[in-house]
Amino acid sequence: MEKTIWPGSTQLAPSPVVLVGTGDGRRFPWNLLTVAWAGTVCSDPPMVGIGVRKSRFSYRALKELRCFTVNLPTAEMAEAVDFCGVASGADTDKFAARQLTAAKANKIVAPLVAECPLSLECAVRQVVELGSHDLFLGEVIAVQVGPGRDNTTEHAVVYFDGASSVQLVTGDRVEIRKAENDARIVRINQDSFLETLRRKMSAI
Repeated sequence: MEKTIWPGSTQLAPSPVVLVGTGDGRRFPWNLLTVAWAGTVCSDPPMVGIGVRKSRFSYRALKELRCFTVNLPTAEMAEAVDFCGVASGADTDKFAARQLTAAKANKIVAPLVAECPLSLECAVRQVVELGSHDLFLGEVIAVQVGPGRDNTTEHAVVYFDGASSVQLVTGDRVEIRKAENDARIVRINQDSFLETLRRKMSAI
């Protein structure tokens, strides 16, 4: 089958959309940044990377405090995720505006989102200037997992829109629907995902 050649572009999709927590609540207000350019980049030490524009309000806090949290939102939070990607922390308390709970991290000063079932606490080890975005490479120094739920209850993860079909390796796909914020809501059995994560962590 002959393939069509397109110009180079960001076609690696779908990708998970995360809420990145920044600030220390003192010099820099606690803030949330919606990020779709995020992913695991190393296993040992465990590291993730997030791509952030220099123009974003959170950029300076990331550079100076050298830490951030990665929070995995659920489908119920899709509107809040969209809002946090449009509003600016320069003039908006995003936690208060969308009734989200800022929780203290265990190892760093950046906030967690209490409503998110999974949060990664990351210490910035390197910043790479790439072009439109800078890549913040953060070592995952702590993971916070929400309490267990009824295993019959299905939750969801928000994904950046990019493909007509989505396959997941962390749970059973149940539904894909288009959200108003142009993200795809991919329903998985998130309890199974969290239980698998707990087993992995307990083996370390």
